[in-house]
Amino acid sequence: MLSITSAQLTGWLAMFIWPFARILALISIAPVLGHESIPARVKIGLAALMALALAPTLPAPPADAFENWNAVTLLLAQIGIGLALGFTLRIIFAAIEMAGDMIGLQMGLSFATFVDPQNSSQTPLLGSFFGIIATLVFLSIDGHLRLLMAVAESFTLFPIGAGAATHAPLRDIASLGTELFRIGLHLSLPVLTAVLVCNLALGILTRAAPQLNLLSVGFPITLLAGLWWLAQGTPWTIHAMQTYLEQWPSFLPLR
Repeated sequence: MLSITSAQLTGWLAMFIWPFARILALISIAPVLGHESIPARVKIGLAALMALALAPTLPAPPADAFENWNAVTLLLAQIGIGLALGFTLRIIFAAIEMAGDMIGLQMGLSFATFVDPQNSSQTPLLGSFFGIIATLVFLSIDGHLRLLMAVAESFTLFPIGAGAATHAPLRDIASLGTELFRIGLHLSLPVLTAVLVCNLALGILTRAAPQLNLLSVGFPITLLAGLWWLAQGTPWTIHAMQTYLEQWPSFLPLR
């Protein structure tokens, strides 16, 4: 007769619940996988399947995992690690969307907004357009699979119950704020330069011919020049997005 002791049941539960918490926290905040259009049941099911697949390959969790406050501490640690991993990828997407926002602002398209169903708010048009392109590029390079591989690798570097929350990873995550502005400026700089040259030319024309109405003439010229340069630089922009999304694992505090 098959008999299962309470110790065995507790050990099996511990092998599943801690990876499940870390993976679910990652999926809840990561782009694409954490989109609001994906039902919560699908996210929970995906996290459960990954936890079941990874559980046999992970070291045994601490024996006193469910004693006193150890369970709460371990649960918060796993959730924190998962959120940190998803947050790093979210910063890359935010930088790409910020590049579109800066381009739209200089082109005079800051007033062009539409309702974003993911954020339930009005967002700038070009920023959302850049975000959609980044999502398509992310899927084309199997970024969702790399995301799942990254969380699997995190269990090797940050084992369960081994004091994963060190100061070095926290500093790495905090320093990603500078990467957000660097990537955004890098992606938007060609179009911003072209629009700046166009504005300087319009300023010279206005000084040479004061009778020109700068508002009625400059706005369509700036808009058309920005759209033309944006169309010409689309291949380069997509290539730059792909490069940053492929380099995303290097931004992770997994070293």
